[in-house]
Amino acid sequence: MKQFAKGVLVGGLGTIAAIASGLFTFHKTVIEPVEEQEKKFDENRRAAIRKGRSAHQG
Repeated sequence: MKQFAKGVLVGGLGTIAAIASGLFTFHKTVIEPVEEQEKKFDENRRAAIRKGRSAHQG
């Protein structure tokens, strides 16, 4: 019975570790590039607004 409990515990920890590494990888490959792209769009939008306002300063 002790071996079984040990196996279940090790298996559970392995499963949790695999899920955590999968989520981390998903975040790095999918979510971060989208956030970086949104950040660039925001910076470009702000720069365009500044340019537009300064062009109309008599």
